[in-house]
Amino acid sequence: TGYDLVKLMSGAHGTLGVLSEVSFKVLPMPEAVATVAVVDVDLDVAIQVMSGALGSPFDVTGAAYDPAARRAYVRIEGFAGSVEYRAGRLVADLALLGAAQQVDDSEGLWRGIRDVSTFHGKAGDVWRISVKPSDAVALAKQVQAEALQFDWGGGLVWALMPSGTDLRSRMTVPGHAMLMRGAAETRAQLRQFHPEPAQLATISAGLRAKFDPRGILNAGLMG
Repeated sequence: TGYDLVKLMSGAHGTLGVLSEVSFKVLPMPEAVATVAVVDVDLDVAIQVMSGALGSPFDVTGAAYDPAARRAYVRIEGFAGSVEYRAGRLVADLALLGAAQQVDDSEGLWRGIRDVSTFHGKAGDVWRISVKPSDAVALAKQVQAEALQFDWGGGLVWALMPSGTDLRSRMTVPGHAMLMRGAAETRAQLRQFHPEPAQLATISAGLRAKFDPRGILNAGLMG
């Protein structure tokens, strides 16, 4: 049936073509938002909190952990009555793992998590790492970052590293590490994107040759 062009182009970072028009499907803003925090927990317990919440029947829409604050956060959205009920149930259920409570300013909290605001103004390289949530604890020990932030239930890890550090060389768990912020020399040495396995790299090179035979679209960006 051919390529799924939407997914192919959205993940190509401009190496396969130029988008001249884009249509988005949007959903209405939720009527109410609540955030439940489990406080004073380490990463091992935070992974249990997030996994338990995401596996619950309460339609959790966000699960993150801030190691500096030692807080795991769980977000619930929807109609006000439903949100109130589900938040109360989660507070009761998650209390088995630590002190659970509802927190204020959900919008500001999750905006800061999305923007990794705890890294703003701090020197160093910023890496975006995708791993299985069950590997997040091992990853944190391996990379020895100056600061970390966990999202997607532990599957998305943001790491602040000393400038020029090859984070990938420290990883032994399966995953994908992308250099999001770094000096030009660091980007040249380490490359922004995680190296692809040989078979996948061959497929990617073939796609680029078909879509961009002259090699003019962000040449060299992804290998």
